[in-house]
Amino acid sequence: MALTRRIVPCLDVRGGRVVKGLHFGSLRDAGDPVELAGRYSDEGADELVFLDITASDERRRAVAAMVRDVASVIDIPFTVGGGVGSLADARDILLSGADKVAINTGAVENPGVLTELAGLFGRQCVVVAIDARRSGAPPGGERPEYEVFTYGGKRATGMGAAGWARRAQELGAGEILLTSIDRDGTGDGYDVPLTREVAGAVSVPVVASGGCGRPEHLAEVLSGTGAEAALAASIFHYDSHGIRGTKSRLREMGVPVRL
Repeated sequence: MALTRRIVPCLDVRGGRVVKGLHFGSLRDAGDPVELAGRYSDEGADELVFLDITASDERRRAVAAMVRDVASVIDIPFTVGGGVGSLADARDILLSGADKVAINTGAVENPGVLTELAGLFGRQCVVVAIDARRSGAPPGGERPEYEVFTYGGKRATGMGAAGWARRAQELGAGEILLTSIDRDGTGDGYDVPLTREVAGAVSVPVVASGGCGRPEHLAEVLSGTGAEAALAASIFHYDSHGIRGTKSRLREMGVPVRL
């Protein structure tokens, strides 16, 4: 039996509101996080991701009270990220009701925290979020073809996405949340080559993110890259496609999903 793929709505939160942008900028309002979370849970989402998108840039923690409010209205696994850099940050998030904690900038700046997190909470709770952009460099060149960025896509690291994903897994990551900055908010589809490269470099689940505009994009990335899950935002936030309808369409296209 084929492995069931997961459909994961994402709540990018800034200032207490869900927002959606383009290439990590030009943000527009998408609604109340608690209301949207409850709706997506009721509609059949497999998991939910909540990202406090300016937490690392502003050097603060994700809002614990909002995490608690979201956790109280859903009955599906819940990943929370934003400003996580220590065991204390992760503990606050998990005790507030999250099932998993996502760490991006904090892991790049202190990779050893992944081993500490996995040792204390279990690998299954540790998600490494990787934001990557195509560098324009040819494969095998001095610069990586896909470069990792931190601080909400503002700071280049010089690291290649696949290499960092592999190292993160070795250090303790139980899942990789991979976002294409180039495709973010475009609705043009996921970066299939990036996703395939990273999924091929690790054995832990990879969640593809960035660029979903219609169900066919989900089918493409879930069928041809090795990704076990796909994250989407705009198609659900702005009612262009519902979760149930999207899953039915994916079933018709041969993608194994839970209805």
